[in-house]
Amino acid sequence: MRVILGGETIADTTRALRVLETSHPPAFYLPREDVAPGALVPAEGSTFCEWKGRAAYLDVVGGGVTAPRAAWWYPDPVPAFAALRDHVAVYPGRMEACLLGDERVRSQEGDFYGGWITDEIVGPFKGGPGTWGW
Repeated sequence: MRVILGGETIADTTRALRVLETSHPPAFYLPREDVAPGALVPAEGSTFCEWKGRAAYLDVVGGGVTAPRAAWWYPDPVPAFAALRDHVAVYPGRMEACLLGDERVRSQEGDFYGGWITDEIVGPFKGGPGTWGW
């Protein structure tokens, strides 16, 4: 898995965790230690996931470009998702490119969900117009 912003590879890992949620393409959480130093900057705000706990947001910086609130992580996830501690997820649509192997992923519709869509993933997915009630 690779994440590119501002022409720089800011993350490159084979240790990402794939998380599935109902009506969503998978989100990928990569170890924070596999992210380039200085690429993640704490941002204001948080949200609460009933399954994983409180999410904190991060600005993502690469190649002179800053993508505000383009990543999130769970500083203290609930026990069932303890594996997500010290991992971060990015919104692929806010990056220059996100790749799984050699395939460039497409982002999930909407501005809240961070699913990664590849050719193997088939919808429909929550996030687009008319899907909030799913």
